[in-house]
Amino acid sequence: FCLENTDPRTRGRGIQLLSQVLLQCYSLLQEKEVLHLVLFYESRLQDHHLVIPSVLQGLRALSMCEVLSPGLAVSVLKAIFQEVHVQSLLQLDRHTVYSIITNFMSTREEELKGLGADFTFGFIQVMDGEKDPRNLLVAFQIVRDLIAKNYALGPFVEELFEVTSCYFPVDFTPPPNDPHGIQREDLILSLRAVLASTPQFAEFLLPLLIEKLDSELQSAKLDSLQTLTACCAIYGQKELQEFLPSLWSSLRREVFQTASEKIETECLAALHALSACLSRSVLSSDAEDLLDSFLSSILQDCRHHLCEPDMKLVWPSAKLLQAAAGASLRTYHHITHSVLPLLLEQYTKHPQSSQRRTILEMLLGFLELQQKWGPVEEDEGTLLSRQAPVCSVVFSALTDASVQLQLVGIKALTVLGSLQGFLSSSDVELVVDHLIHLALHEDSQSSEAAMVAAGSLAPIYPKVFSGRMVPRLAEELQSGRAEKAEESSHNWSSLQQRCLQALAAVSTHTSIVKETVPVLLQHFQKVQKGSEAGNTQDIVSVCQNLHRVALQCQQDAEGCWYFHQMVVPCLLAMAVQAAMQESTQLALGKALLEEEVLTAMVPVISAATTHLSPELAAQSVSHVVPLFLDGEVSFLPQNSFPCSFQPFGDGECLEAQRRLVALLMAFVCSLPRNVAIPQQEWLLRELLALSCSCNCPFTATTAAKCFAGLVNKHPAGKGAGVDAMGPCPLLVGGMTQSVPSVCPGQQLDEILQLAVNRMEPSLVEGPCRMQALTLLLWVTKALVLRYHPLSSCLTDKLLGLLGNTELGPVVADGFSLLMVESPDVLHKGCHADVRIMFRQRFFTDNVPKLVQGFHGAGPDVKANYLKGLSHVLNHLPKPVLVTELPTLLSLLLEALSCSDHVVQLSTLSCLQPLLLEAPQIMSLHVDTLVTKFLNLTSSPTMAVRIAALRCAHALTCLPTPVLLPYKARVIRALAKPLDDKKRLVRKEAVAARGEW
Repeated sequence: FCLENTDPRTRGRGIQLLSQVLLQCYSLLQEKEVLHLVLFYESRLQDHHLVIPSVLQGLRALSMCEVLSPGLAVSVLKAIFQEVHVQSLLQLDRHTVYSIITNFMSTREEELKGLGADFTFGFIQVMDGEKDPRNLLVAFQIVRDLIAKNYALGPFVEELFEVTSCYFPVDFTPPPNDPHGIQREDLILSLRAVLASTPQFAEFLLPLLIEKLDSELQSAKLDSLQTLTACCAIYGQKELQEFLPSLWSSLRREVFQTASEKIETECLAALHALSACLSRSVLSSDAEDLLDSFLSSILQDCRHHLCEPDMKLVWPSAKLLQAAAGASLRTYHHITHSVLPLLLEQYTKHPQSSQRRTILEMLLGFLELQQKWGPVEEDEGTLLSRQAPVCSVVFSALTDASVQLQLVGIKALTVLGSLQGFLSSSDVELVVDHLIHLALHEDSQSSEAAMVAAGSLAPIYPKVFSGRMVPRLAEELQSGRAEKAEESSHNWSSLQQRCLQALAAVSTHTSIVKETVPVLLQHFQKVQKGSEAGNTQDIVSVCQNLHRVALQCQQDAEGCWYFHQMVVPCLLAMAVQAAMQESTQLALGKALLEEEVLTAMVPVISAATTHLSPELAAQSVSHVVPLFLDGEVSFLPQNSFPCSFQPFGDGECLEAQRRLVALLMAFVCSLPRNVAIPQQEWLLRELLALSCSCNCPFTATTAAKCFAGLVNKHPAGKGAGVDAMGPCPLLVGGMTQSVPSVCPGQQLDEILQLAVNRMEPSLVEGPCRMQALTLLLWVTKALVLRYHPLSSCLTDKLLGLLGNTELGPVVADGFSLLMVESPDVLHKGCHADVRIMFRQRFFTDNVPKLVQGFHGAGPDVKANYLKGLSHVLNHLPKPVLVTELPTLLSLLLEALSCSDHVVQLSTLSCLQPLLLEAPQIMSLHVDTLVTKFLNLTSSPTMAVRIAALRCAHALTCLPTPVLLPYKARVIRALAKPLDDKKRLVRKEAVAARGEW
């Protein structure tokens, strides 16, 4: 009845219902049914305009039918092209037409191609005048498919270009809160893909690009340059020939005159693309070589500026020449053939260091381009024929008094050394000699740069560096110690530091490592036997450089194992020797037992262990663990010790030996997880006992960390893995209940129960409360990282201790330990079991409890909860924090009123990024924020004053209408910290007040 009704609205509703049904069931239709429906819908295209949207929906459903008869797709599109004025329809209906065309192009390609250029013309009519960005993205995709799938464009190439290029450059600003999420960049990239899809557009597009390049609009220039670069990927000489002079003129003008770095970068990229395009083109015998003439134009316009190193056009000219030279080997030779002799001549002609530096930097740019083309071939000639003058210029820069010129010379030296076949053997030796001199005797900047260069070149010339540089550095170390008494202590210390750093820097090849490591260890042994005041710093310095070598060895299996075999037993032997001498009242080697030295040795052993293969690690662990448990010293070098080694034994005389547990921690906590540790349960029990009973805080803490590191990697007990997340009876109401439901008989569960039983009484009272708390924090962290079910019980215990007046402040700081990545244990680099998003999980589980505890706490312990909360929030990923901000902001603001400066500092550092990332939420509390921040700019603690000023600065990111009422007040208040006695505070005050 509806379909035959005379009222167009009623007919429209009937067709709408039918179309909605078809959209649900088009896949069930039979071929005859589809034919019947297509004919019906085609005839309805001639109906009243109110009916057309529903007709198009029906045709969209039918366009998705697989049983569509041949010819029907063409018939439907012809009907749409003839009967429907698409651009008079609403956006959604126009989008429906584009969907029909897209569907047919993906399923009926050959049929549509049978229409020839008529299909292209029909689509041009459909698209002409489109303005909606949602539809344009689909339309641009259709044009790309027309070109990519070789549909016939016929005589309509220009019309197709016009109907798309009218949107260039894209001028679109998405409305606020746009649900479709279409950005200007989406339209730009989609249109660029169309314009740069075929060389047939070149004759129309290139004049348009040149016109837009000459405009004043920066966005138009950028878009034009990026489009030109994209076009060069498919154009040839034929397309570019007519427009090359104009293109070069525009590019040159922009680079010479622009103040925009972006435009300069895009101009250079476009010039590079043009040169590469001309280099690729295959020439016929009678064709003009456009590349030669194009490069000649560039040289003619730029070359003479290189003779004026103080003038402003020297660098733009150099950049243009380098952009063209980097396009191909042919362009490189053409340009360097003309430019290199000129630069070498200019270097000699200009005696001033500043001018020479500019010239050498330009020369360096061309030398770096040669690296792209591999070894320097003799027949290519340009660079190789000028080897002597190039080396002479670079070597002269290295001996110049100007540090800045030296730095450029070192960079150039590194590039020359990396050019295969460029330097002769005598040149390489001279390079090494220069690097030694620079590393040891020049300004610290030059010294550091020379060491980096040595590290880069050593793997290329390992024999020269190991045979020439390492002996010289070793000789300096040896002679330096003899001359130490004659020289000032400071000068010797500086030279010693540089020798050690240079030895480490050059250790970038296994053959060199085998030469440098013995030298470093020999020096270590000499230093640790001394008794000078600076002895500790000397040992720490050797450790830092050994650590650098260890890191450089990690990617090479042979070098890694060599370093481990040489260094780990040697360090352990010296430490054990020192500990035994301490036990027997001998003074030698006492510095090795100091906390600072042991802490410096930890990363050396750790880095030497983390990258071992499981087989080699197992071999090593079979020696190290028995050393600590059984006193088995036979594998150590020089193993004649005055007494037995018993680090886990009782007695005050063994205190020095117990300190070496730090080295055990460095080793066992860095092993791969699949390496079995011998006597692990015994080791865990000894560590547990030591961590709870030792009076030395350093020893107790390292034992706790070692225990936690092993627990974290320990295989899970049955049911105690990540899936067993049900309630854990441990610690419910206390910490001493039995564990009937957590996998009885499993080793991990037993050792954890033992730890719980050991910690509980110690936390209540006694002399070892701090040791027990330290152990609790580290074990909690170990379990939190691996999602162990006991972690929530231990965390609850920590939350309960926040209310303890004595332990509460320490526990609050401990929340930082739980969240932050530890440098020596329990991180992914040492193979710890660290689950993704453990911080988010910890936040979700525990922040509500922290908030609840704060509200129920007495006034004397409220600060503990605020401090714990601020530590958790401070280490949480900011996107997560922003989502929770509305519920937590009032508490954070209350934390700013806390008298504890640690709480204030942590809260301020948490709020500062939120002002940038959640301005709408923060704006609601601007009055409180301004007051609190200004008050804290007068804090007695410098770090708090700086953080408060940074937050006051960050407030300026809030919407201007929100800030204006506070402007005068803030500017007045920020005048005071401009006179602060600390320079860093004054600096922040200037920045914040200036922004306001």
